[in-house]
Amino acid sequence: MSFSGLRVLSLESRRAREMETLIRKQGGDPFIAPSVRERALEEHRDAFSFARRLVAGEFDLVVCMTGTGLKFLAEVVADEYTETRLAAAFAAVTTVSRGPKPAAVLRAWGVPVGVTIPEPNTWREIVDVLSGRNERRLAVQEYGRPNPELTSALEGQGRQVSSFAIYRWDLPEDEGPLREAAKRIAGGACDVVLFTSSVQLEHLLRVAAGMALAEDVLRSLRGPMLTASIGPLMTEAMAEHGIVPDIVPEHPKMGALVKAAADQAALLLTGPIRRTGP
Repeated sequence: MSFSGLRVLSLESRRAREMETLIRKQGGDPFIAPSVRERALEEHRDAFSFARRLVAGEFDLVVCMTGTGLKFLAEVVADEYTETRLAAAFAAVTTVSRGPKPAAVLRAWGVPVGVTIPEPNTWREIVDVLSGRNERRLAVQEYGRPNPELTSALEGQGRQVSSFAIYRWDLPEDEGPLREAAKRIAGGACDVVLFTSSVQLEHLLRVAAGMALAEDVLRSLRGPMLTASIGPLMTEAMAEHGIVPDIVPEHPKMGALVKAAADQAALLLTGPIRRTGP
């Protein structure tokens, strides 16, 4: 199966070119509207505080949420801590990788990965996996924004949890493509919308609200336009807005999302039963 020429809209940012290629390979007509910018914090107090405490041996375990965050960390503290020194400090604690990307950075530094979180790699899997471990002094790398649910759940296990932020999610510097995406969705000028992160939906609606199109966008996303969610957390974020995804891949990966959407979209759009609302 393939998209068979369907108009496929994605809000992917960092992997925008890869997403466009995947959609084209599956026979879709892509429109990519980057919706997120990873903005390094101007104030690096968190990064230096974490690095100093890590080097001082104040943590038993570090939860690494993103590879990007680890790279930012190394860049930010480079004048005070060389990569070799930082890597040695990571190697002295148990490292937890939320998926393959943080693990790849750690291994490139020569740091063994103690625990890899299984799919779908959400904060709930982190809590479940750590429930059987004895480490009590934890550091958690934030990704884009704080995760109070994760912090609360880990503290509920009797742990001391310190969170540190390296970057924040923001709107893209060029909002033009995202505005165009809002227009296309509101006007029904696309057939399938792919979501890989909850912040994509948040930023889409934020921009749409500024254009007085938020209700039109939501109406289209609730049906008859097809929506595809990469996994559980994205699906939960969509549900908060009354959106029920038509397509969710078996594995929460970008390639799997595109493949599942290509396999199912044409049939869903032409089948006798179509969703028309939540």
